[in-house]
Amino acid sequence: MNKKYYETLEFNKVLDILEECALSDKAKHRIKKLEPYMSESEVSRHLNETSEARLIMEHYGTPPLSCMEDLEKSLVLLGKGSMLMPEQLGNIAQFFTSCRRLKSYLKKAEASFTAVASYGNSIYDLSDIEDEINRIIRGSQVVDNASSVLADIRRKIANAETQVKSKLDSLLRNNKIWFSESFVSIRNGHYTLPVKKEYKNQVKGSVVDISQSGSTYFIEPSSVGKFQEEVGILRIEEENEVRRILYVLTALVEENLPYININIEAMETLDFIFAKAKLSIAMKASPLPVSIERKVEIKSGRHPLLKADTIVPLDFHIGGNYKGVIITGPNTGGKTVALKTIGLLSVMAQCGLHVPAEGGCFTMNNYVLCDIGDGQSITENLSTFSSHMTNIIQILKLANDQSLVLLDELGSGTDPAEGMGLAIAILEELAGKNCLFVATTHYPEIKDFAKSTPGLVNARMAFDLQSLLPLYKLEIGEAGESCALYIARRLGLPLRMIERASIAAYGSTVPMAYTEDSGSTVTPSKEIQQIKVPNKIVRKPDTKKTPDTLQSNTFNIGDSVMVYPQKMIGIVYQKANEKGDVGVQVKDKKLLINHKRLKLHVPASELYPENYDFSIIFDSVENRKKRHSLGRKHDPSIIIETWNEDGGQ
Repeated sequence: MNKKYYETLEFNKVLDILEECALSDKAKHRIKKLEPYMSESEVSRHLNETSEARLIMEHYGTPPLSCMEDLEKSLVLLGKGSMLMPEQLGNIAQFFTSCRRLKSYLKKAEASFTAVASYGNSIYDLSDIEDEINRIIRGSQVVDNASSVLADIRRKIANAETQVKSKLDSLLRNNKIWFSESFVSIRNGHYTLPVKKEYKNQVKGSVVDISQSGSTYFIEPSSVGKFQEEVGILRIEEENEVRRILYVLTALVEENLPYININIEAMETLDFIFAKAKLSIAMKASPLPVSIERKVEIKSGRHPLLKADTIVPLDFHIGGNYKGVIITGPNTGGKTVALKTIGLLSVMAQCGLHVPAEGGCFTMNNYVLCDIGDGQSITENLSTFSSHMTNIIQILKLANDQSLVLLDELGSGTDPAEGMGLAIAILEELAGKNCLFVATTHYPEIKDFAKSTPGLVNARMAFDLQSLLPLYKLEIGEAGESCALYIARRLGLPLRMIERASIAAYGSTVPMAYTEDSGSTVTPSKEIQQIKVPNKIVRKPDTKKTPDTLQSNTFNIGDSVMVYPQKMIGIVYQKANEKGDVGVQVKDKKLLINHKRLKLHVPASELYPENYDFSIIFDSVENRKKRHSLGRKHDPSIIIETWNEDGGQ
C-alpha cells in the first residue's frame, strides 16, 4: 500500500500509538513496517492472536516482557574473541529472567489460548546460566567469591591497605603540626599525607601531587612504599582473575547463543502481539472478521484518533446489491470523517488489529485508494483541482474489483458544470471496474445519477434543521441537501435576499412556506422541506415552440392551479416565460414555478366575470392608492407597476 494513502487515512498515527505499546526496538520496528496482509488466512491468524493476547491480559494481567535494551549490541560481540563486561552480562541475565517468567505466564493460559500460549513452548529455560551470572555479577561488579583465587587476592589487598592506613594514621597523630588536614588522601592511586609546604622536608617519601595554591604537598611516605608496591602487584593479579572469570561467562553465553536468539525472536513476536492487545484495550476495540466477500459493514464505528465521547458512532454498509455509496449533505456535517473512518478501520482490520466498533465485517482489499483533502502542492505548483485530478488518475489506474476507493468532494475545485460532469464520468468508470467505492459530493445531479444507476446508493449526513447543527450520523438510502438557503434564513438573512438567491441558483423562487416565529428565525413546513429543485445548465433559449412550451401556455391569468408536490392552491398572475416558468401567487407571495409542477384546478373563466380587473387580486394596497390619486389628478412622479396579459411587468 502506498505510504501516501497511509498518511491520508492517518494510519501512520495509529501505528505511532501502537508503537508506544511495544517495549523492544525490534517490535517497534516491525510495527513501523506494518501493512495489510494479502492472505485471508494470514489476516485471520493475526486477528486471532490479537484477540487471545487481549483475553490473556484480562485474565492474567500484563505479560512480563523484556525491552531487551542493548542486548543485541552485547550479543554481536560473541564469536569475535571479545569479552563481555559485567554490566552486559547483567543485562543478559535479566533477559533470561524475563524469558523464564514469560514462559511461566503463558503456561497458565495454554489450556484456553493455544495460539498465543504456544509461543511459550519455544522459549528455552536458561535459568542455569542466569543463576551463574547472578552468582558472579552483582551491581555491575564481579563479587569476591566468584572464585577462590579472586577471594584470596582481594583478602591480601585488604590486609596490605590496612597496614598502609595504620602507618599513615600513626604519622598524622604524632606530628599534627606538619599536616594541613588530619586524614589520609588518595592521589593518583597512592595513599598520601597532606603536608604543609614548610614541613615537606620533614616527611621522607615521594611527592605525588601539590595543591592548586601550592601550600600543601601530597607525599607518599617511604615507610609505606613497599606496601604500596605489594598492593599494586595484587591489583594486577585481581584484574587478570576478573578477566578470566568474565571470559568463562562470555564463553558460557556464546555456547547457548542459538537458544538465546530463539528466545529473542519469541520475545519480539510476543511483544508485537501484546502491543496490539494493549491497543485494543485502550481503544475499546473489537475483533471483526475479514473475508474475501466483497462486503463492508460497520456498526457503531468510531474514528480511533478522536475522543469517543465527542463523536457519533458510524453505521455503514456496502456490498451485495450496491458497490458504490454517494454521501451528500452540508459542510461540517462529518462526511470526511465518515470517509476516513471507513478507510482507516478497513486498513486496521486487514493488518490484524481490532477496530473501535461494536460489530460488522470487512473485506480483503488489494488497495485502499483515497483522495481526501485539498492536496495542494506549492513545490509541484499544483492547484487544488490539479492535485485532485492527478491523484484520481493514479487511483483509476490501480483500482480493480479487489479495491476500496474513497473520494472526498468529488469534482470540486473547478467550474461546477464541468466538475459535475467529471464526477459522473469518474463514478461510471469506478462502477465499471466493479470496485467498492464511497464518494462525497455537493452536486445534486450526482444524487440523481446514483438514484438511477444500478449498484449505486445515496447516503446523507443528518442535519438538525432546528439547532442548525450537524448530527454526524450517516443515513444510507437517503440523499442529503446542502440546506444553504434554509440555514441562511434561519440565521436571519432577509427573505427577499433568500428569494433572490433562489432565483439566481435555480431560475425560480423555491416555494418555502416560512412560518415566522422568533424574529429572524423561520421554520419550513414539513411538505416544503421535501421540495428538491435540481440545478439546470442554462442554455440559449429555443424560440421554437415545443410541446412543453405549448402546454405551459395553457395556463391563463386568474386560473386557480394546484402546486405540486406541496398540493397548495395558487392563482396564476403571469403567463409562462420562455423557460416554461409560470407566475403563481401563493399565500400573498409571488413565485415562479415550472409548468410541469402545476395542474389546472379551476379555470379563470369559471371564477371571474368577463373583463375582470385582476389588479384587485394581484396589486398591492399601495398600487391601489396610487391609482386612486391618478384618478383625481395627473402626477408624473407616481409610478404604478402592473402585470400585462403576457406576464410582463
